[in-house]
Amino acid sequence: MEYIFERKINYYETDRMGVVHHSNYIRFLEEARCGWLEYLGIPFSKLEENGITIPVLEVNCAYKHHITFEDTILIRPYIKEYNGVRMTVGYEVKEKKTGKEVIVAETKHCFTNKELRPINLKKQKIFSEKFEDLLK
Repeated sequence: MEYIFERKINYYETDRMGVVHHSNYIRFLEEARCGWLEYLGIPFSKLEENGITIPVLEVNCAYKHHITFEDTILIRPYIKEYNGVRMTVGYEVKEKKTGKEVIVAETKHCFTNKELRPINLKKQKIFSEKFEDLLK
């Protein structure tokens, strides 16, 4: 199941040089990840109803090409690693018009209960099976 998140860049997201400020890319990844989980049928609201949170442990981002106001980016999130306790999500981010690679990024996560204690999602088959299927 391929999911592509499309987002147009707003003026307020640029800096004095007219390019998107580097801190905004992390927000774009979060927006894409939330949309992707919803697309997969496991939105954050459903996870939280079941007492599951997915905190971010680490973000890695390499900037390849700048984007500016009114550019549109396409973000394709995908599972790089998943073992039930931890998950790494990779992101392909391209500028829509040119197809140029904008950033190469990944976020690392763990799964926790409401008290923020680590859990093994494999005990929640309904969610775990979806992530396992995406690894194939």
